[in-house]
Amino acid sequence: MRNIKLTVAYDGTNYHGFQKQYNTGLLTIQEVLENALFRLSKREIKVTGAARTDAGVHARGQVINFDASSWSIPSERVVFALNGMLPRDIVIMSSEQVDLDFHARYSALSKTYFYVLYNDSKPSPFWRLYSCFMPYSLDIPAMKSAALMMEGENDFSAFQASGSSVKSTVRTLFKTDVRKKGKFVYLTFKGNGFLYNMVRIMVGTLLEIGQGKRLPEETEQIIASRKREMAGFTAPACGLYLKLVEYL
Repeated sequence: MRNIKLTVAYDGTNYHGFQKQYNTGLLTIQEVLENALFRLSKREIKVTGAARTDAGVHARGQVINFDASSWSIPSERVVFALNGMLPRDIVIMSSEQVDLDFHARYSALSKTYFYVLYNDSKPSPFWRLYSCFMPYSLDIPAMKSAALMMEGENDFSAFQASGSSVKSTVRTLFKTDVRKKGKFVYLTFKGNGFLYNMVRIMVGTLLEIGQGKRLPEETEQIIASRKREMAGFTAPACGLYLKLVEYL
């Protein structure tokens, strides 16, 4: 048995998320990858992803692994072989053979997401699919202060959308950051795991704080409430990116 690990970047605009959706006719990143691997290996291959990014969410550092038993292709050549078969909005960045017990999802120590805001009076036609347009002035220090209150181990039920069946809603946020560069505002979240729509709801909450609709101190009350209705709106998917998945 050979266990191959790939790092994948993709533009999620035209896909209904990462995870394969059976009998729906909805195209996903996983389905496209598995189809390409089938063409390359002449057998069905199921890939495991580190994160189940939602429809419209992008990735710079998604990680997958799969069983490459009986392959003759060297692991370092998989990049070139697959990229020749994939559409231009999905790119294999690196490939390597890893230990058999490596699992893209369960072996991960942390995941880092960042969210991009285009903060200007007029929208950009070039960034409309890759950022959230925000025409209002934002209090960046207030947003940064509130984001810091999200750090640590907490029950993040208030930042979870309905439709999830996870056993525990406790997660640890190792680091948050909010910074403005020119017309862009970048919000970064590094944690050991994230709930369904968690980052997008945190961003929506921080945006309401940045616009003065909430006080930064309310963040602790929102977390303590464990109630979704206490948090802010769900920010659009187009501004969200999976940046990095880290392992030992």
